[in-house]
Amino acid sequence: MKKILIIDDEVNVALLLSKFLTRNGFDVETASNGASGMDFLKNNEFNLVLCDYRLEDTDGREILKNIKTLYPKTGVIIITGYSDIKMAVELIKMGAYDYITKPLYPDEILNTINKAIETQYALQQEDEDVAAIPEKSKTNKKQVLAGEFVVGTSRPSKELVRQIELVAPTNYSVIILGESGTGKEAVAKSIHLSSPRHNKPFIAMDCGSLTKELAASEFFGHEKGSFTGALYTKIGHFEMANGGTLFLDEVGNLSYDIQAALLRTVQERKVKRIGSTKEIDLDVRIIVATNENLQDSILKGRFREDLYHRFNEFGIYMPPLRDRGNDIMLLAEHFLKIANEELSRAVSTFSPEVVECFLNYRWPGNIRELKNIVRRAALLAEGDEVPLKALPLEISNYKMPAFEAYSPNPHNFNHGQHQQTEAPEVKEHPKHDLKNAALEAEYETILRVLREVNFNKTKAAEILKIDRKTLYNKMKAINLGK
Repeated sequence: MKKILIIDDEVNVALLLSKFLTRNGFDVETASNGASGMDFLKNNEFNLVLCDYRLEDTDGREILKNIKTLYPKTGVIIITGYSDIKMAVELIKMGAYDYITKPLYPDEILNTINKAIETQYALQQEDEDVAAIPEKSKTNKKQVLAGEFVVGTSRPSKELVRQIELVAPTNYSVIILGESGTGKEAVAKSIHLSSPRHNKPFIAMDCGSLTKELAASEFFGHEKGSFTGALYTKIGHFEMANGGTLFLDEVGNLSYDIQAALLRTVQERKVKRIGSTKEIDLDVRIIVATNENLQDSILKGRFREDLYHRFNEFGIYMPPLRDRGNDIMLLAEHFLKIANEELSRAVSTFSPEVVECFLNYRWPGNIRELKNIVRRAALLAEGDEVPLKALPLEISNYKMPAFEAYSPNPHNFNHGQHQQTEAPEVKEHPKHDLKNAALEAEYETILRVLREVNFNKTKAAEILKIDRKTLYNKMKAINLGK
């Protein structure tokens, strides 16, 4: 059960909040002033603190400062009766998750609390992931660069690290291009943590989940009453990231209208909340990521060319996992250590059959898929070794076709830096009859189309002019996974 501490000198407010949160499954304690609140924190561990800004013996700013100094992993939400935006921005920069203005609305409070706890849990998991890595790997940068990006030994990985280290100290905007699951957000965090902005906010936005109606409010914020449903003043992601880095994932999914508003903000380095006439100066580094070729989107009229050039001061290509050779096992071992910590297990290695499967498999889901497979295998392993039977059938039954050939990276940036990937050895074609030749041609066509659409099976089926079920059956027949 998540524990919440309420610090408020208005007894009735504290009591009502306590009852409401208890009914919603939280373990709640209350304190009537700052001193007693800090005493509670010394003797108990809380997931979240709700603190009124104006207290008899202190104010929310001082409480927040003390909590973040002594208990940095504890989330803090400030409650205030004054819609002072300058104060709110300052509190968030100091480490508050959010602030809520009075009068308090139950749905707003519960939603904000749940998001704050989810965020704190994610940050704690990141810390645990890094803590699970051997100290030797941390210090010599052989495994983790900064944040959670795992460094490999393959040529593509070395080139990727070189580019991160090159661009991190600058203020350049960066486009990170790569297939889904290749670790684009981890690279963005590494750039931020290796930059002079490392002690400032890193704010990530998933543009793929934003509706057209919500996007403007999420980016720029809004004033209370500026539109129907605007029950309180909201700070947008640009303001939250002020001084630090704003990471926009799947930026190609943004509507054209929002792209136009983004362009103005990026050009002028100013933001204006919906319903406000006041412009706020911005100092934000922007990193964007996409699994689409934005230059193709420009030609098709789906993405603004002027915005693309604003973002594309430096481009980084994320190599797919299948092109990273022995990095696959380095990553697998890294995820196995994390899984051991999570599950309190002692699985120390992979069987030779599992290693062979991992190195031969195509990994359409890339690093994300590998991490999930390893976590599942660690749970199923009965001894200290991951056996072949702990893998899903699509991996354990997978066989690399003899005619599998190297395909060059179709996504190229025109910024003068050529990406190099290691081409796997092309095996000699076996002797085959006309039927097998036809199957080979079919396999190559399916694989080529899947690569072109980043393994989006619905799009692939449309291009191949077959239904999705037929595509699945053909992929299964040629051991291309599900």
